[in-house]
Amino acid sequence: MNNTEARIDKWLWAARIFKTRSLAAAACKKGQISMGGSQLKPSRMVKVGDTVDVRKPPVTYSFKILQAIEHRVGAKLIPDILENVTRADQYELLEMNKISGFINRARGTGRPTKKERRALDEFNDSEPVFFGNFAFDMDEDDEENNGL
Repeated sequence: MNNTEARIDKWLWAARIFKTRSLAAAACKKGQISMGGSQLKPSRMVKVGDTVDVRKPPVTYSFKILQAIEHRVGAKLIPDILENVTRADQYELLEMNKISGFINRARGTGRPTKKERRALDEFNDSEPVFFGNFAFDMDEDDEENNGL
C-alpha cells in the first residue's frame, strides 16, 4: 500500500478523531462522515488534500488531510496529519448548545430530586418582580453587582 491513500475509517482512528477504529467505522455507517456532500463508507480510500466532514452533533467538523496514514500516531504529530478547517459558526453553535437550557448546578450533586426540579421549573417560569412602575428580572449578575 502506498502512502498517498488510506481507508477513511483507519485514517479517522489514526488521526485521533475517534477513540477506536470500530467507532470510526460505525460513524461512517451512520452517515456521519462525508466528503463533498456525499456520505462515505468505511472502506472508502481518501488521499492527501481531501476535506472530510465529521458530524458529531450538534457540530460538523471539517478536516483537511495532510498525510494519509493508517497507523495511529502520537498526539504531538497530529498537526502534521490534518488541518482543522471547521467554520467559526460551527464553534458558535457548540457554545450556544452548551449555554442554552443549562442551569448551573454544583458538580457532583447528581440529578435534582423531584422537589428540586419543581422548584427550578417554578423559578424559571416565574413572572418578573415589580417595584412601582419598574419591572426587574432577578438575575445572579444583578445580585453580584449590587453586593447582595
